[in-house]
Amino acid sequence: MEFITGSIVAPKGFTASGIHCGIRKNRSKKDLALIYAENECDAAAVYTQNKVKGAPIIVTQNHLKNGKARAVLCNSGNANTCNADGIEKADKMCALLAKQLNIAQEDIIIASTGVIGQELPIGPIRDGMATLVRFLSKTENDAAVDAIMTTDTRRKSTAVEFELGGSVCRIGGIAKGSGMINPNMATMLAFLTTDVDIDAAMLRCALMAATIDSFNMLSVDGDTSTNDMASIMASGLAGNPRITSECAEFEVFVEALRMICTYLAREMARDGEGATKLLECMVENAPDIKSARIVAKTVISSTLFKAAMFGSDANWGRVLCAVGYAPVDLDINLVNIDFESIAGRIRVCRHGTGIDFSENDATSILMRNEVKVIINLNAGESSATAWGCDLTYDYVKINSDYRT
Repeated sequence: MEFITGSIVAPKGFTASGIHCGIRKNRSKKDLALIYAENECDAAAVYTQNKVKGAPIIVTQNHLKNGKARAVLCNSGNANTCNADGIEKADKMCALLAKQLNIAQEDIIIASTGVIGQELPIGPIRDGMATLVRFLSKTENDAAVDAIMTTDTRRKSTAVEFELGGSVCRIGGIAKGSGMINPNMATMLAFLTTDVDIDAAMLRCALMAATIDSFNMLSVDGDTSTNDMASIMASGLAGNPRITSECAEFEVFVEALRMICTYLAREMARDGEGATKLLECMVENAPDIKSARIVAKTVISSTLFKAAMFGSDANWGRVLCAVGYAPVDLDINLVNIDFESIAGRIRVCRHGTGIDFSENDATSILMRNEVKVIINLNAGESSATAWGCDLTYDYVKINSDYRT
């Protein structure tokens, strides 16, 4: 199992494109993306748990009831959320694409990202649809990645290759997300493709299993978006024996999918709005996996911890404080805390109590662009990891005038 190039077009049967159609005023920023499958795919998705849901979420949920899809259509610059005509606009987008591709409207996964509460103009989308389809490519996916980005500063895409039943199989993925990230299902927008032959029910099980330890362990700012979605289409063209139940091949597929999702989650944390550091919280020796996940996510979401990391301040008390208010049953007097980066590892807390350490060494470790906080609960054998970023002045600047 290894990472390869190609992203969403690496698996057999997929093409992708992205254009600027005019939703966004800046013509240098693409705003409409398409992923297309040459044959009907088994498909699945997971969605935001926010009670406020964008119209595209509602439409996609209806379209995927049969577990089938042929395309993903996504616009940026406008979330199509909290609009009286939101569902009508999402349906219209699907109808326009369906006509161009000669596929059923219900076979389209639809997504939008951007400002909430502003009417989505359908004219630019209608006028750009033929060009979007014409630019579909089997070898290039960067345009599609660019078209789903909002405040992102870097592309987030990757692919893995592995074997199932003697067949070479691939999974590819792209994602966008930089702010308003605290998922409870998936995160922001992530679109995955695979050529593995797997039925829709098992595909959904695999996506949920991969999501819980990847996207769900990510937090940039504690805000759960209204438009979060992670979807996957499986073309079945790899030639592996079809996966219809839990088996050894299914476990390999889940491992590969988790590998993709973890990579994308880390990249979103690294690209958090205004961030200077990728933060990783590793919880070890927890009493159970649920407790490990809760503690890791609580610490990585702590505003005070994030601010301390921006200042390269080894304020381990903020870590212990977050561990203490995490809603789990644990003995704080057993907790050990270390900080680690490429510059080394330093012990700062043992058995819930501070110990002597070099502030200079600690600062040197925390000044790096990837920093780990390692928390040993000394209460069991379970572990979990969460990802986030530091809290900087630029985060406030970006979000103080995001709409205007």
